[in-house]
Amino acid sequence: MDPAGHKYFTVTDYVIFALLLVASTAIGLYYAFKGRQRTAEEFLYADRSMKCLPLALSLMASFQSAVAIIGTPAEVYANGTQYWFIGCSYILGLLIPAHIFIPVFYRLQLKSVYQYLELRFCKAVRICGTAAFIFQMVIYMGVSIYTPALALNAVTGFHLWGAVLAIGLVCTLNTALGGLKAVVWTNVFQTVVMFTGQLVIIILGVHEAGGLSEAWAKVRDGGRISGIDLNPDPTVRHTFWTLGVGGVFLMLSLYGVNQAQVQRYLSSRSEREAKMSCYMVFPCLQVSLMLSCVMGLVMYAYYGDNSPLEQQYVTSKDQMVLFFVMDTLQNFPGIPGLFVACLFSTSLGTVSSAFNSLATVTMVDLIEPHYSMTEARATLLSKMLAVSYGIICLAMAYVIHLMKSSVLQAALSIFGMVGGPLLGLFCLGIFFPCANSIGAVTGLASGLVMSFWVGIGGFLSGMASSVQVLPLNSTNTVPDVFENITAAPAIVDAARPKGLNGLYSLSYMWYSALNSFIVVLVGLIISFLTGPTKGDDVSSGTVYPVMTTARSLLHKLVKPGACCLDPPEHLIESHEMTGNVEEDTDTEEDTEVFLQSNPESHMEQDTNV
Repeated sequence: MDPAGHKYFTVTDYVIFALLLVASTAIGLYYAFKGRQRTAEEFLYADRSMKCLPLALSLMASFQSAVAIIGTPAEVYANGTQYWFIGCSYILGLLIPAHIFIPVFYRLQLKSVYQYLELRFCKAVRICGTAAFIFQMVIYMGVSIYTPALALNAVTGFHLWGAVLAIGLVCTLNTALGGLKAVVWTNVFQTVVMFTGQLVIIILGVHEAGGLSEAWAKVRDGGRISGIDLNPDPTVRHTFWTLGVGGVFLMLSLYGVNQAQVQRYLSSRSEREAKMSCYMVFPCLQVSLMLSCVMGLVMYAYYGDNSPLEQQYVTSKDQMVLFFVMDTLQNFPGIPGLFVACLFSTSLGTVSSAFNSLATVTMVDLIEPHYSMTEARATLLSKMLAVSYGIICLAMAYVIHLMKSSVLQAALSIFGMVGGPLLGLFCLGIFFPCANSIGAVTGLASGLVMSFWVGIGGFLSGMASSVQVLPLNSTNTVPDVFENITAAPAIVDAARPKGLNGLYSLSYMWYSALNSFIVVLVGLIISFLTGPTKGDDVSSGTVYPVMTTARSLLHKLVKPGACCLDPPEHLIESHEMTGNVEEDTDTEEDTEVFLQSNPESHMEQDTNV
């Protein structure tokens, strides 16, 4: 090993890595010349013709970034398999979007999820939501581009800005030329590469660690197989409750109301296909989580407590996974290149999805309401916006480079801190007919203030207390697909933190839950003080019929055979407040009908609400 700790690529590794970039670009070129993306609808929504399987893989790839590939194994290596319990949150975190958010958004025939906010509240709320999303995604894209490039540079000596430019340019060309259809199918290809790379590394890593039985004995004796921690303390970083319950709110903020995901739901051929794609994300996420966690166990089986971090071969846990691959598998030509291709595949999928969604919200929410243009000009402008955001995110990567690693953690926390208030804003509109526009704006502002107060306060208090290097099994690591972390100190004192310190020590997994609750609470209080919205003033289809659905489910539970009989009379009444039409309980999908299946054009009124 050279003095810098670098291990270098072979020619085979470079060839495999280059083939990935060429293949990803080729998919974009194929759809650019095949479909020509003649309309903005085709460019931004794939002409609403996508099937559930590619959508499911794209939904997973959209937020299964390189942070997950390099962060989750390091988390498991350091702290054991407790983090694996986050998989429990995937159940409700995907069922709720499938049965509540998708029907609402799909039946309104939205182009941008933030159009809902104008339909339900007013244009000011829509602009606030759009601005928060753009701020969130631009910062995170800079991180998502820069983080894997930095780890690659630190371990292999691969040129830092060469890697950054490779990711940024491929994603920008792919999105600008091929539109959403190219992004989705590129995500499918990149997901296959990701799973293949992880599986190959695990198999070869187990072999290098002495075989399956030997590897299992090492991780078991090293205490890396965690039981269920039922500690209810919300300041404990990872417990069953923080992961399994707090994780539900993180999942909802990602898979329920985030434009990058909702845009995929809206591009499906039917509402049923959109729901099926949400169901199919569950096994995909479970497989990805399992592979990442097993990779962390394999790393521990190989190194034990002789961490490369303690040996100072690497300077950050985020570099440990790449170091492990280069250290143990360099004698297998092409395997390190395959893993780097896997790493960059996840980054490419995340960044491409973000560019497309950023172009969409800018076009639909900020430009179209004020300027009328031809279809050809709208398509060209959408492509120019995708290129512009690519350049902006490359510039953000350079800014993050100047701010060093501590700000990387802060930037990742910002991603989570904005998602929670946006989730609360949508929940306020969908579940509470009485909420008004003033309450929505005030609630969102309160949620953002609370979010940044707790997040930045925890970050600063963590910096103040970290006067020495913490033990390996106590340090924070970058979490999985949810891409938000807190730099609060991980060493738990004998006495629970009190006052503001207790608030600052809140586990990052509760950020979305806390912030969304603040938005809903403040929004309802202000709405009642300023005059709640009356039922007649609520736009058709913008409020989910909670009571009707609950009664229907209760009826089925009490009388299991009732689903085969004619529905009771009180369940087929129209609900004027939510714009319901007659319901037929013969099918599961029809029990949720609260808006016409084929609305005329609800968004024609979006500038007049």
